Amino acid sequence: MKVEVITPDKTLFSGELDLVKVPGIDGFFEIMNFHAPMVSILTKGEIKLVDHKKQEQFLEINGGVIEVNNNVVKILAE
Repeated sequence: MKVEVITPDKTLFSGELDLVKVPGIDGFFEIMNFHAPMVSILTKGEIKLVDHKKQEQFLEINGGVIEVNNNVVKILAE
């Protein structure tokens, strides 16, 4: 799936991933390929990005919003 993590200043990540784990207001949740459409608020925490080679990358955020639609994940982070 296509994933973008954007802050007001710059793009932190843009690329293809197999899994994204984010800090939601009710706890962490994961987004995988072909997830149902959704919008959710994010809290302060760590985003986990996993590519098709199972390599992991972590990004710290102070909150934000995630939108999932048509196998595209957009995270607007603080």
